[in-house]
Amino acid sequence: MYHYQLGISATEHDNFVIQSDQTNLLQSSSWAKIKDNWGNERVGFYQEDQLVAVANILIQPLPLGFSMLYIPRGPIMDYQNKELVSYVIQSLKKIAKQYKALFVKFDPSLFLSKHLIGQENMVTTDVQAIIETLTKEGIEWTGPTSDMGENIQPRFQANIHKDFFNEQDLSKSTRQAIRTARNKGIQVQFGETELLEDFSSLMKKTEARKSIHLRGRDYYEKLLTTYQGQSYITLSSLDLVERKAMLTNDLKKNKAEAEKFTEKTKPGKVENNQKEKERLEEELQFLEQHLQAGRQVVPLSGTLTLEFGGTSENVYAGMDEEFRRYQPAILTWYETAQHAFDRGASWQNMGGIENSLDGGLYHFKSKFNPVIEEFVGEFNLPTSTLYPLVNKAYKIRKKLRNKQ
Repeated sequence: MYHYQLGISATEHDNFVIQSDQTNLLQSSSWAKIKDNWGNERVGFYQEDQLVAVANILIQPLPLGFSMLYIPRGPIMDYQNKELVSYVIQSLKKIAKQYKALFVKFDPSLFLSKHLIGQENMVTTDVQAIIETLTKEGIEWTGPTSDMGENIQPRFQANIHKDFFNEQDLSKSTRQAIRTARNKGIQVQFGETELLEDFSSLMKKTEARKSIHLRGRDYYEKLLTTYQGQSYITLSSLDLVERKAMLTNDLKKNKAEAEKFTEKTKPGKVENNQKEKERLEEELQFLEQHLQAGRQVVPLSGTLTLEFGGTSENVYAGMDEEFRRYQPAILTWYETAQHAFDRGASWQNMGGIENSLDGGLYHFKSKFNPVIEEFVGEFNLPTSTLYPLVNKAYKIRKKLRNKQ
């Protein structure tokens, strides 16, 4: 016999999620502390005394005392077990009534397909059977959506797996970008709240560049403190004084070489020397402008990572576009992933990419040999006769927000 219990302990819930093959950050109990503008309910589903499924539910208040229940990347259960799936769904209907929820939305950690960049796509046929099982329970599947904005969570993500991650296996251009950044003196450090000020400033610059609104310093601090010991900032920076000294020395060598030229010197060699001189002088002028403005050590690029149960998520990233010439982002993201694996992660999720697998996010993240993972997407469990009207309004509101 099955039964369920509301308000199970965070420890019991998290242990079950970590031991499952669907481990993910959004079903960690602490995620509800991040989304503290939503209500929260942790539910355990038992067969006799054995915990067999869990759901960390977020509760969004709606007008007139109604609500919507949302289970990000859950529930966590054996979706092949039709009897269990049916019980969990029927239980969710009862829980929804307690909260006057008009519907329950969930997007489980199940994949339609996976593939490494440049390799054949592996379609997971068993998921189609799971979709059929769920729809027979009266659940609506929103289907293989084509636009990122149609879902709450990205339906496609670029996930670096430890077994496929090695600097030598990266493309020649990516390895060159990493070497270039290192050769130009970029330093990478890892930390927590002590790096928050610099990281927040990079996020502000990213917001301005992309004309978008992300989060503020307080939110990033909440992430770090809520997942204390399971989070870190990766920050790349450049010491302008040291870089200036390097360039000044290079320019001295350049001029010394030019003084040795004679009429017999090949024109190509003279031309290359002149081009290098112009490049060095231009960069020195660039550095001098920032030094005159009182800047010495400048943050260039940063990421914020959260960990849970052997998994790692690169949740936010920012860069100072003015220093793009140093290619800091590629080095920063590379070191972020390497640090995750050094800390024991089995994979590091770089986050969502365009559903078309063709766009800025896809092309940047594909540099790191990720597995492209296609989630099954969202399911809606109607729990009120008002659902069709509310769902239509929800879709319209989401479209309007995506256009902003």
